[in-house]
Amino acid sequence: MTYREVTLPVSEAQADLLSDALMELGALSVSVEDRFGDTAQEQALYGEPGMPPPKGAWAQSLLRVLFADEAQADAALAALLAEDILPDLQEVQQSTVEDQDWVRLTQSQFQPVSIADALWIVPSWHEPPEVAAPIIRLDPGLAFGTGTHPTTRLCLEWLARQTPSQLSVLDYGCGSGILAIAAAKFGAGPVVGVDIDPDAVLATEANAAANDVTVQAGLPDKVADAQFDIVVANILSAPLKLLAPAIAAHVKPGGWLVLSGILDRQAKELIDTYAPYCALHIDKTLDGWVCLAGRAHP
Repeated sequence: MTYREVTLPVSEAQADLLSDALMELGALSVSVEDRFGDTAQEQALYGEPGMPPPKGAWAQSLLRVLFADEAQADAALAALLAEDILPDLQEVQQSTVEDQDWVRLTQSQFQPVSIADALWIVPSWHEPPEVAAPIIRLDPGLAFGTGTHPTTRLCLEWLARQTPSQLSVLDYGCGSGILAIAAAKFGAGPVVGVDIDPDAVLATEANAAANDVTVQAGLPDKVADAQFDIVVANILSAPLKLLAPAIAAHVKPGGWLVLSGILDRQAKELIDTYAPYCALHIDKTLDGWVCLAGRAHP
């Protein structure tokens, strides 16, 4: 079996942002290397044993990204270009690589994650911690959303603060179902997740069942004209703008709308786009990403 490897030269400032975005767009793994490794220009970064790793990264890095196939690699790069996260493809290279123990490599990247001490995301290959907070057992798979990406974390933190007990919740663009499952763990109900990708619908159903919560999952037409106390949409800014009337229509008057997948520089445009429906504000930012939240107009 073969995979598709993409290499992207990036600056130190771009490395984390592009790594996060590529994982959200379906990359199997992303590694950051010195662009000039094994040359006279190599920049060594060393840390003392038992001490935290050194801060910062290489001034010029190389992202080595693995995808399941060429089509997924091309789709991810196209999405980065459309969102202006990637300026061009001038130095981007693709190649075919042979199979390795990708399961072990992928598992090593995903450790238990704590969300504001109010929720834990724990892969199945780890023992859950002995904590009072709710625990979601979730493995990386075909659909996006493992709790590690800043946009997912921002939405989870918002849900943790709101503790939406007895409130209806719609996860629009549910991916793995992590936001819908978290809402259900916090006592929300009914909880619905919709996505245009049938694999995401299946993933949400399977993950909800594995976590002993009830989430109704389906394609967007499943919700028709239904309205909810809380609507969460963690997708990229372009579809958020395009779908603004449809997403906002699912929020009850006075209900909450929470949006993420938005870069800092895109926040004002999204706030303005949704102004006819909802008074959004910047709730929190993390690593260059923004979570917007606000109540729908009465």
